[in-house]
Amino acid sequence: MTAPHYSREAIQAWANGDEARLFAEAERLTREVAPRRFDMCSIVNGKSGKCSENCKWCAQSAHHTTHCEVYGIIAPEECLRHATANEAQGIRRFSIVNSGRAATDAEIDTLVERFQQLKETTSLELCASLGLLKAPALKRLYDAGVRRYHCNLETSPKYFPQLCTTHTIEDKIETLKAAKAVGMEICSGGIIGMGETEADRIDLAFTLRELDVTSIPINILSPIPGTPLEHTPLLSDHEILRTIALFRLIHPTAYLRFAGGRARLSAETLEAALRFGINAAIEGDLLTTLGNTVAQDKAFILRAGYIL
Repeated sequence: MTAPHYSREAIQAWANGDEARLFAEAERLTREVAPRRFDMCSIVNGKSGKCSENCKWCAQSAHHTTHCEVYGIIAPEECLRHATANEAQGIRRFSIVNSGRAATDAEIDTLVERFQQLKETTSLELCASLGLLKAPALKRLYDAGVRRYHCNLETSPKYFPQLCTTHTIEDKIETLKAAKAVGMEICSGGIIGMGETEADRIDLAFTLRELDVTSIPINILSPIPGTPLEHTPLLSDHEILRTIALFRLIHPTAYLRFAGGRARLSAETLEAALRFGINAAIEGDLLTTLGNTVAQDKAFILRAGYIL
């Protein structure tokens, strides 16, 4: 079937209307329009801590007092160990994720070596999340085998300044456009439960649609002690499911990728999330919070009727 292209007004009507109809439409689109081959990826924290940026949600910011581990660029043998372990579990995509505003030229030199090693020794599709890079660095990564670049917008353009003041959402959008210009796919989503409204979540989804993002990580805030959001109330399972359903209506053919924060959800909520839109996931431990095991996720995925 042809994927619908709902306007903002139409989405608002879905959000304000009968919730059972919203969930039914999201389930229909997930079943009939969205990809049914579940996309699993994995990440490794390639550089941790001492980030110059003041993002309120993040344990790795130097502005906050947390117990985040601090280390430089991951050693080649450690990077390869993570990659091959995930490949052995059937995961097809692997990303190196660095803390910091942007990888330096010297760090790019080292990371190019890491990606070249991964390209030569694995069959993994390679991704990177290295901050607010410009076209020359992105082109070097592309030439080293990186085919997808990740940079989360995190929240709506209107709400973002309430959460971070050391860079802007426009900086992120510029990075994503530059990655597309050098030939990469782009991956971008956000974190829900940071005090934003449902209207903010809808606005984030439409901003991503304007950028033609087809891999959209959906993180659920895990409030981290020592960060400004440490006392933020947890988003309810119900609000999480509404968000997934609305994202599916706005992005009928995208990969909606469960990311951080889902480990606390009930089995019933996880099963509903797979019906209402989730058709991708980041596997394993997620930077400074815990993820689900691959075996746990595969069981839910297959039960939901997806292909692995």
